[in-house]
Amino acid sequence: MMQQRNAQNIYKQNQILNASPKKLVVLLYDGCIKNLKLAEISIAEKKLDQANTGLIKAQDIIAELASTLNLEQGGQVGQDLNDIYEYLMIQLIEANRTKDTAIIQKSREMMEELRDAWAEI
Repeated sequence: MMQQRNAQNIYKQNQILNASPKKLVVLLYDGCIKNLKLAEISIAEKKLDQANTGLIKAQDIIAELASTLNLEQGGQVGQDLNDIYEYLMIQLIEANRTKDTAIIQKSREMMEELRDAWAEI
């Protein structure tokens, strides 16, 4: 079991180290979506500590995505993404406060749309 986990960790590290910048963005979206799904499941199972952890990880990923934006070169698209990230951060803070899965689901769907758009570039 331990060897399998180590192999998975090595695979993930190699995937990240060898990824293009575009692929790294897609991986960040994937991680955020995964944590939002885990938060939804955790709330349904009344595991509020795990839901909190998932939501905070999702917020950290969104903050990382926002920090990579170059608003000068990105023009309107960059500003629009920044506005979306700010909106999502506010929504996830509220979802964590209220444990409202509807907010999480809507945020996850937005992240899935953004992820799909990045994957097509």
